[in-house]
Amino acid sequence: MEKEKVGSYEFMAEPFHCDFDGRLFMGHLGNHMLNAADFHSTERGFGMKYLMSIKRAWVLSRLAIEMNEIPEQYTRFRVETWVENAMRYFTSRNFRIIDNSPMANGQSSMVNGQSPKVYGYGRSIWAMIDTESRQPTDIFSIDNGAINNWIVADKPCPIDKGGRVRMSDEAQLVHTIDTYYNDVDINGHINSVKYIEHVLDLWPLDWYRDHQIHRFEIAYVAEAHGGDRLSFYRQQTADNEYCIRITRSDGTECCRSKITFYQQL
Repeated sequence: MEKEKVGSYEFMAEPFHCDFDGRLFMGHLGNHMLNAADFHSTERGFGMKYLMSIKRAWVLSRLAIEMNEIPEQYTRFRVETWVENAMRYFTSRNFRIIDNSPMANGQSSMVNGQSPKVYGYGRSIWAMIDTESRQPTDIFSIDNGAINNWIVADKPCPIDKGGRVRMSDEAQLVHTIDTYYNDVDINGHINSVKYIEHVLDLWPLDWYRDHQIHRFEIAYVAEAHGGDRLSFYRQQTADNEYCIRITRSDGTECCRSKITFYQQL
């Protein structure tokens, strides 16, 4: 059977991946989304396993996750993912997180005449790099541009693409951490999801008793490596909206993040 352009993968909110409120940690949700991206690309011939064999790798450049509701423990859900666009050095990939249903990949997403519950959506931008030079490389050089065969430009992803996270020099240094073995991923730099976890740790436990994450954005600027010390600068930019700048040991900015919360009633 020919592969569908949209991939759909089942996950579960395992209890030890959930917070004190019984809801999936945002970091683990992000990890499931990135796994879905890898499953989708691998099944279609441009995944990490193949790329590593030719000294290439996907590197996440931007990620935005916007949730209406975060799955509770033991909830089975699916992550749908598809390539929205591809350019020479960057490609955009979208996500939809939905309640699990009897559907299989390639079947209708309608269940008993009704669409499945949608938890939220995600948008991401990826670059392909040469693993030796660490420089961007031509995506279309892989299998004569075969990624173009998988583009789905008309599937809705009704969340903001996001943009540059703007901060002033008034941002305050609020936390500094060292990085270790568990922070480093297969590309040899600090894992994309680890940044999410470290950013969300900037608020105390009591904050999360009254607030839930609505939208999380992160833009990666430069690599950091195991042993680097990361410094976190925070600035409130609106009601329940905060921007974060992260720098590594030598002062280079690694990434910026923006988080929007809503207060729980």
